[in-house]
Amino acid sequence: MVLQELHIIGFKNIQEASLTFADKLNCLVGNNGQGKTNLLDAIYYLSFTKSAFNPIDSQNIRHDSEFAMIQGLYKVGDDECAVTCSIKRGAKKQFRYGKNEYQRLIDHIGRIPLVMVSPEDNQLIAEGSDERRRFLDIIIGQTDRAYLEHLNLYNALVKQRNALLKQYAEVSTVPDDLFAVLEMQMIPHAEYIFTRRQAFVEAFVPVFADLYKTIAEVEEQPQLTYRSQLLDRDLLTALHDTRRRDLILGWTSQGIHKDELEMQLGDYPLRRVGSPGQQKTYLIALKLAQALYLSSAVNQKPILLLDDIFDKLDSSRVARIVDMVRSERFGQIFFTDTDRQHLSDIVQPYGSSKVFYVSGGDFRAG
Repeated sequence: MVLQELHIIGFKNIQEASLTFADKLNCLVGNNGQGKTNLLDAIYYLSFTKSAFNPIDSQNIRHDSEFAMIQGLYKVGDDECAVTCSIKRGAKKQFRYGKNEYQRLIDHIGRIPLVMVSPEDNQLIAEGSDERRRFLDIIIGQTDRAYLEHLNLYNALVKQRNALLKQYAEVSTVPDDLFAVLEMQMIPHAEYIFTRRQAFVEAFVPVFADLYKTIAEVEEQPQLTYRSQLLDRDLLTALHDTRRRDLILGWTSQGIHKDELEMQLGDYPLRRVGSPGQQKTYLIALKLAQALYLSSAVNQKPILLLDDIFDKLDSSRVARIVDMVRSERFGQIFFTDTDRQHLSDIVQPYGSSKVFYVSGGDFRAG
């Protein structure tokens, strides 16, 4: 999977840009706030049909524009295909693969496999379990369309149950039959999601642990553990038994929407014992393992976006990361940094590489 060309109009601070990329390494150099990350976000958009940072489409349109357009020309094996996203204020977003417009955006997920590493990844450690579940969903969803279908249906049913819980919270007669029907519908979706998450983590952890040790070159033992209520209980029984409590709470307390992915160094939570460098190493290893997992699962090397990865890492860890991603195990890569020397060291051994200087939303090939 290679992004050959990218054309942008009116996206964030980018008024207009047309860029041609190298098949392996592409480096974006410039001061903070100039548009490096915005370009990566445009590439992310074409894979996931939305921004990595702002879910409100209209807020990704340049302030003085009424619309934004992003188009990428991809090489997939021996074939080429264009992916186009059009956003207009007050109108429905349009997304096309070739000449065909999607009726459901979910049908595009997984067609352009991609992994992004950014400072925002720290939310996986610092924020609640919903961020870590999202990490699971993004990876599995790119390899299994049925997973996304089950996830959407399950979430819709949880939303309906929560609405019923609030509706009957202060009513003496509760329609148990209505709750029972809704809960029965949740079970097959929950079981599919649980099974896929469990299988993914089992296959993923050895790859992740190996990458972490390669980058860190220490004997720290990174841990990644999947926790789910379904590991030790029957969900249908749990939903029935907690219904009265859930009526008081006003939300559904049992189910795979409460799953957790515990991140640890040794026997201790990463959030508590990990230094900034250890945490960043952990996150980068996590994302690089994601790229290798996707490559194996879909038989395509995903595009890898590396935004500001050098911060908080010592030079030896940076060198090991760079050596790793330059190998044949990984596909096309986009780096951003404020330091030209960092990126010169990266691209020097490669013929298939390009450097772009970024200033005020403008891009100049170097």
